[in-house]
Amino acid sequence: MSTQCSTSSMRFKSLGGRKVEADFSGGTITSNGGVLLLDRTDAAVGLVDLAARCFTDHRHPERIEHRVPELVRQRVYGLALGYEDLNDHDELSRDPLLAAAVGKTDPTGESRPREQDRGRPLAGKSTLNRLELTKADANASSRYKKVALDFDRMRGVFPELFLRAHRTPPETILLDFDATDDPLHGQQEGRFFHGYYHSYCYLPLYVFCGEHLLAAELRPSDIDASAGSVGVLERLVGHIRSRWPEVQIIVRGDSGFARDEIMTWCEEHGVEYVFGLAKNERLKRELAGELAEAQARWEETGRASRVYKDFVYRTLDSWSRSRRVVGKAEHLDGGPNPRFVVTSLSKAEQPAAVLYEGTYCARGEMENRIKEQQMCLFADRTSTAKMRSNQIRLWFSSLGYVLVSALRRLGLRGTRLARARCDTIRLKLLRIGAAVRVSVRRVWAAMASSFTEQRLFRLVWRRLSKPVAQPQFIPIRC
Repeated sequence: MSTQCSTSSMRFKSLGGRKVEADFSGGTITSNGGVLLLDRTDAAVGLVDLAARCFTDHRHPERIEHRVPELVRQRVYGLALGYEDLNDHDELSRDPLLAAAVGKTDPTGESRPREQDRGRPLAGKSTLNRLELTKADANASSRYKKVALDFDRMRGVFPELFLRAHRTPPETILLDFDATDDPLHGQQEGRFFHGYYHSYCYLPLYVFCGEHLLAAELRPSDIDASAGSVGVLERLVGHIRSRWPEVQIIVRGDSGFARDEIMTWCEEHGVEYVFGLAKNERLKRELAGELAEAQARWEETGRASRVYKDFVYRTLDSWSRSRRVVGKAEHLDGGPNPRFVVTSLSKAEQPAAVLYEGTYCARGEMENRIKEQQMCLFADRTSTAKMRSNQIRLWFSSLGYVLVSALRRLGLRGTRLARARCDTIRLKLLRIGAAVRVSVRRVWAAMASSFTEQRLFRLVWRRLSKPVAQPQFIPIRC
């Protein structure tokens, strides 16, 4: 028997008389076997089809090899699989299983007209770039970049997907508003230094309702954290109430959103709010008695104690009216820790302790969702020169998050991965080795026999193969 050897092989260790070597001659093998689950999820929620309609394609129809839905699907699936850079797609364009999931009728790419493209069924980085770099006023006469995104339509995609995720209207929803930093390392348009974050960055605004992402707006950082919130709120509330006219909407945010403009808008449009309120000397004096009581309890028990106070408060000049404020007088080992929230909810609806501990403090979960999108779906890859293209990148990341979140919600409910982060789901279910065979009648993915999550994969496949029966939204409990 002849010895297999190659000048391109890599030698590792020896096992007795056996050598351990490797090369890249395995043939048509993918490391993205789980993309089939992403495609099933996409079919269930209609994400890519909805997003693709936001683009206008001015390219000549007879010269198009990669249709807009295919490009959007390739970009979103790539992000969900962990390929954050467009450069990754030059090699990823050879993947026949990804091509099949994207919808390519020839997943081998052998029928492409140009010889240099054969064997690459998917688009490369230059073609995908057109989704991000096309100007808003592009038309058929534009030279290269002719696939233009309608920003207003894309903004409507996320609340629409949120509405579709519910079989029946909920009684109450909480819209969490928050801003975060997106560090910049170049000379991007809109780049400013932010004193709080100690870096040059953007200051994107996010809105979540539980796990559901409703808005992701890229903004320069030389603004107030709440800037533009009223416009976003007006658009979301209008979209939601057009379908759920009776739903109670509560807006929640930290003290950066306790602005008279936002609260006044909510009061005028029947929207409730709960915002953190930055402490000052007037507020602390109002809470002096409760702070003394909390300290006395701490001295007696040696344990942290809390005392709440409900009162009516108005700023000296920035608020247009008096509002309900709840103060938390807390004493810890390190000393007093007063905190305040301002709300439109009445005492009857939510008493002070319930309002602070049950409603306001729960907003911390939103920060986990923001971290998930930035760390797992690469929302911070805003490295193009223009804010428009960076906004589009943020939305692609957002679509990737919504897709994996839908997979988690529909396919993983009740399993040990029901609350797993997107990168854990990627590691456990999406990045699977598989040998791919393409024939006239079939694309066959033979996944690794040693894959440890076979039972879970089959369970998710079965759930996503059935008509979608989404769980109902669980309203907050007062």
